[in-house]
Amino acid sequence: MTGNRGGTASSRREDEKLAQAAVAALTGQLALAPKPALPDPRDLGARALWPDHGSLLWSAKALAPGLAAMAAAGRRTGAPSSVLRAELGAIGRSTEHSAGLAGGGHRGALWALGLLVAAAAFDPRAGGRDVAAAAKKIAAFTDKGAPRRPSRGSSVSAKYGAAGARGEARAGFPHIRRALDALDRSRSTGATETQARLDALLTVMSTLQDTELLHTAGPSGLRHVQAGARGVLDTGGTATEAGAEALRALDADLHARAWSPRGSAGLLAGALFLDSLPVNTPVRPV
Repeated sequence: MTGNRGGTASSRREDEKLAQAAVAALTGQLALAPKPALPDPRDLGARALWPDHGSLLWSAKALAPGLAAMAAAGRRTGAPSSVLRAELGAIGRSTEHSAGLAGGGHRGALWALGLLVAAAAFDPRAGGRDVAAAAKKIAAFTDKGAPRRPSRGSSVSAKYGAAGARGEARAGFPHIRRALDALDRSRSTGATETQARLDALLTVMSTLQDTELLHTAGPSGLRHVQAGARGVLDTGGTATEAGAEALRALDADLHARAWSPRGSAGLLAGALFLDSLPVNTPVRPV
């Protein structure tokens, strides 16, 4: 892939367009309901797990300048490199701080979306899976400016042998690609856009080694959540009456246990971003 290294008004508009698409994907994920034990417009129990839904919307919008800067970095460098990886890390830490002042709550999504936005800036003609492959190459480099103290996610990954956010990226975001496949399958069978997105979320939940869940619920809790997500899908998905009922039961169960599949929500946002790229099928109205 080759990039436009110039800083023209046109390229800046393209960077801002990618950033806004990423924010729209994140707010689209937030608007999706009913999500199992995740903040959504119903706001059931959200304050016990995350900032409230309104704060999450504000903080999502606060990511836009940082994401535009990441797109600009990708466009300027034009290819994966250690220099780009270090620049994205620095921008990401600054953006995370800004989002925290606005309410916080999007660290995992920012990691995924930042890499994907930078990769998408390499080539405006690239499809979603090509962008994921380019993001994989960026993630392969080490961010030498990253804090040396291990994060909670990396500590949990090391303890349980889970891939974690870094491993997901270095593998080319396999769960984002599975979510894209799930969107296509559900749409092809006549599901509404909401149902297709819920099926995509459940597809991620069914196999993801979510480090947040490992931290709060341990391996047995993670397996419980994965099995619950598979149970909804095995009924035919959320477009079926049985699937919708199974989703409601899973939501109530996870709320009662205070277990929230946060990692899956961030990866769904990444999938919705890739799904919105011009060369892909346009996102249908909810």
